[in-house]
Amino acid sequence: MKPKDAILSASHVGMRFKGLVAVDDVSLAVARGSITALIGPNGAGKTTLFNCLSGFLPGAAGSVVFDGRRIDGLPPHRRSRAGLVRTFQIPRIFHRLTLIENMLVADRAQPGDALFGCFMRRGATLARTRAATEQARDLLALLSIERLADDYAGTLSGGQRKLLELGRVLMTDPKMILLDEPMAGVNPALGGKLLERVEHLRQERGITFLFVEHDMEMVMRVSDRVVVLDQGRVIADGPPDTIRADLRVIDAYLGRADLGASA
Repeated sequence: MKPKDAILSASHVGMRFKGLVAVDDVSLAVARGSITALIGPNGAGKTTLFNCLSGFLPGAAGSVVFDGRRIDGLPPHRRSRAGLVRTFQIPRIFHRLTLIENMLVADRAQPGDALFGCFMRRGATLARTRAATEQARDLLALLSIERLADDYAGTLSGGQRKLLELGRVLMTDPKMILLDEPMAGVNPALGGKLLERVEHLRQERGITFLFVEHDMEMVMRVSDRVVVLDQGRVIADGPPDTIRADLRVIDAYLGRADLGASA
């Protein structure tokens, strides 16, 4: 892949925890507008690599270039402002806020509760709040959870929480989203809905996705490319059909069934 075609390029990324090498000299590139899967056995270093790319693990070795700009020295909130956002294996939501309130927290232009804004710019503050609320409701509708907009987030099922977290990152108008195990703990109906929304967002908004997932049927069905980690290293990188037949990948997963060979 040519550098100009990649929205994200990582070179020689590494992370150690005392004597343990969790990510070992990983280099990868993600094409703009693609859906790329990052797979590997448990303990392969997938989530650690996500943490390095998103800035949640400072001090990682190597370089990360996003949308033509080097970002490996930036904290997570500045990477988010640049357009690189992420979700987590266990959704991080505000349980005692409603879905709408959770969404508004992520609004980049949120004026907040500063006294100066409330009194001196009251009209502009109210207008922005109305616009953000409308945007939030539109996104909740896109994710088919608008009917729950005024419910407390703590009442949601695991799958609905993942949809809410996706909606919240969409409030930041991202260029690329890192999804960490989006199907884990999600019932098949909600999982299918989530996959539909990911493809819609790629097609309609040009958002790029890099996701970690253990559901190999889903990986092989939706991915343009698959990157395989084992013991912190990239052992394969290519289209799904090539990965399915790669002997190194089969060996890492201890059998063809785990790679969705029957899918």
